Amino acid sequence: MYIDSFLEFSDAQAITTSAVGTNVIDLSVERSIGNGEPMAVVFNVVVAADQGAVDESYTFDVEYATNAAQSTGAQLMGRRVFEAGTPTAPAQDADLLVAGFLFAIPLPPTTLDEDGQFLGVRYVTSGVTPIITMDAWLAPLKDVGQYVSYADNVTIG
Repeated sequence: MYIDSFLEFSDAQAITTSAVGTNVIDLSVERSIGNGEPMAVVFNVVVAADQGAVDESYTFDVEYATNAAQSTGAQLMGRRVFEAGTPTAPAQDADLLVAGFLFAIPLPPTTLDEDGQFLGVRYVTSGVTPIITMDAWLAPLKDVGQYVSYADNVTIG
């Protein structure tokens, strides 16, 4: 599967502190994109998560916002949480965050009243030394299982 660069939120983005993705998708106006063809944001771990202090946690959010910086009108659309050590529900074990690990956050169906113009991702970290490098992109939910992670040293077209 190929990834359209216009649908990317992060391309080998190094995350050492809480941050938003390097890109957002500008929908031009507020619009629903979770209706009709089910969509998801796919995340790929490029460089494994650090768990050196055994207290690191990594939260991955998908959100709409009213500005490209995702600083106003942010609305949470989906979340996955990974914790080092013994995770507490609903968190998953951060041991899963190894290079090549892929996971998806499905976008729920929404109404225009719920949506913003900009769709983006937010990474929230905590602990002594959280470090991870991520890719993230928008894709049809039916395609999520078809993605395979390869070394990120080849650029196609």
